[in-house]
Amino acid sequence: EVSVDVLGDDIKFLQDNLEVDALVHNDKVLKITLPIFIESEIIHTEPGFKGDSSRSGNKPATIDTEAIIQVPLFVEIGEIVKIDTRTGEYVERVKK
Repeated sequence: EVSVDVLGDDIKFLQDNLEVDALVHNDKVLKITLPIFIESEIIHTEPGFKGDSSRSGNKPATIDTEAIIQVPLFVEIGEIVKIDTRTGEYVERVKK
């Protein structure tokens, strides 16, 4: 069991079955380190403009962990995106 204090801001990127590194002392978790990148599904965002592939604009999007990130205008609900957990930034769409 890990306290919310130990998780800090990383809690917004925790997913079921996500492998993390943990620093443990006397059976107590002192720190966790997330993978640098995770893949998450977009569960809510406003529609973009059809065919808009520009990199000039962003919009907020909610991922499956309930965190809100900024994504390009062309990203839609149901798409899987790669996120940098160090910065919380969108990296790319994941082709599945």
